[in-house]
Amino acid sequence: MDWTKRCRLLLIALALCATGCNTLRGIGQDIKKGGEAIENAARRG
Repeated sequence: MDWTKRCRLLLIALALCATGCNTLRGIGQDIKKGGEAIENAARRG
Protein backbone atom coordinates (compact mmCIF):
# COMPACT_ATOMS: atom_id res chain seq x y z
CA MET A 1 0.00 0.00 0.00
CA ASP A 2 1.50 3.31 -0.98
CA TRP A 3 1.75 6.43 1.16
CA THR A 4 -1.24 8.29 -0.35
CA LYS A 5 -3.61 5.37 0.24
CA ARG A 6 -2.46 5.07 3.85
CA CYS A 7 -2.93 8.79 4.36
CA ARG A 8 -6.42 8.69 2.87
CA LEU A 9 -7.43 5.75 5.06
CA LEU A 10 -6.08 7.50 8.13
CA LEU A 11 -8.01 10.69 7.34
CA ILE A 12 -11.22 8.72 6.77
CA ALA A 13 -10.75 6.86 10.06
CA LEU A 14 -10.13 10.11 11.95
CA ALA A 15 -13.21 11.70 10.41
CA LEU A 16 -15.37 8.73 11.44
CA CYS A 17 -14.01 8.82 14.98
CA ALA A 18 -14.68 12.55 15.30
CA THR A 19 -18.23 12.10 14.04
CA GLY A 20 -18.84 9.25 16.47
CA CYS A 21 -17.59 11.30 19.41
CA ASN A 22 -19.90 14.18 18.57
CA THR A 23 -22.84 11.81 18.23
CA LEU A 24 -22.16 10.16 21.58
CA ARG A 25 -21.73 13.55 23.23
CA GLY A 26 -25.12 14.62 21.87
CA ILE A 27 -26.79 11.47 23.16
CA GLY A 28 -25.24 12.04 26.59
CA GLN A 29 -26.51 15.60 26.69
CA ASP A 30 -30.02 14.47 25.70
CA ILE A 31 -30.06 11.84 28.44
CA LYS A 32 -28.82 14.38 30.98
CA LYS A 33 -31.56 16.87 30.03
CA GLY A 34 -34.16 14.11 30.28
CA GLY A 35 -32.96 13.23 33.77
CA GLU A 36 -33.07 16.86 34.82
CA ALA A 37 -36.65 17.15 33.56
CA ILE A 38 -37.65 14.10 35.60
CA GLU A 39 -35.98 15.53 38.71
CA ASN A 40 -37.75 18.85 38.27
CA ALA A 41 -41.11 17.13 37.81
CA ALA A 42 -40.52 15.06 40.95
CA ARG A 43 -39.71 18.16 42.99
CA ARG A 44 -42.88 19.90 41.84
CA GLY A 45 -45.18 16.93 42.25
